[in-house]
Amino acid sequence: TSKRQAIKDAGAIAGLTVLCIMNESTTTAIAYGLVNKISAERNVLAFDLGGSNVNITVLKIEEDDFKATSIASSIHLGGDDFVNRMVEYFVRDFKRKYNKDLQDSKRGLRQLRNACEFAKLTLSSSCQASIEIDSLHEDIDFYWTITRECCEELNADLFRSTIEPIEKALRDAKIDKASVHEIVLVGGSTRIPKVQQILQDFFNGKQLNRSMELDEAVAYGAAVLSGDKSEEVKDLLLMDVVSHSLASKI
Repeated sequence: TSKRQAIKDAGAIAGLTVLCIMNESTTTAIAYGLVNKISAERNVLAFDLGGSNVNITVLKIEEDDFKATSIASSIHLGGDDFVNRMVEYFVRDFKRKYNKDLQDSKRGLRQLRNACEFAKLTLSSSCQASIEIDSLHEDIDFYWTITRECCEELNADLFRSTIEPIEKALRDAKIDKASVHEIVLVGGSTRIPKVQQILQDFFNGKQLNRSMELDEAVAYGAAVLSGDKSEEVKDLLLMDVVSHSLASKI
C-alpha cells in the first residue's frame, strides 16, 4: 500500500536498509518462540496494545518454523484514546465547576493531557491517582483525584472493543479460542488491569503470558529477523500473511 511504501521511504531517508515491513505483534510472537525454544506445535496469540493501535497475530510455532496464520488490527484504538476520555471528563468537570472552557486554552489542555497521561500510567499499579495543576486556566488551580474504577468506567466501551480484532484473527486463522496455547502481551497499554481482566475473561480464565519485556519485545523480534544469517536463527523459517496494519517495525 502507499502507506507501507511511505514507511519504507522514511527508513531509506533515515539511512536504513529496509529488509521488510513486519507487523509488530508478529515480531513479538517470534521473539516469544525463540526465547522459550518451543519444540511442540503451539498456537500463540500475540496481543499488542500500544498508544494508537491494537495489533493481533496468531502464529503457529514448531521448533524453527513460524507460520503467521492470521493478523488483525485496529488503528483507532490505543492508550491515547484512553487518555482522551480522561481529558474530556476533566474538561467537562472544569466547566461545570468554574464555568470556564478549557478548550479556549491550548496551554491548559496540554498541561491537562500530560497530567492525564501520567495518571493513566499510575492507575496501572495504584487504585487512584492525583492530578495537581497550578494555574491551569485563568489562574485557577486544579486538584483532583481519579480512581481506577472511574477510569475504567470512562473507557469501558474502548476496553471491551479490544476483543473485536482478536475475534477476527481467530476467525481468519480458523481456530477457536480454546485452541490458543499462549496469549502473549506486548505494548504499554497491556499493563492496564482492566484490559488484562477482559482478555482473561474472553479466554475463559487462561493465564496471560507477560514474560516478554513489553517495551522491547517488538525490537527483539525485528532484530532476530534482520540477523537471520547468524547461527542461532539461520534455520528459522517464517511464513507471514498479508497485513493491512500500519503499525510495523523495520
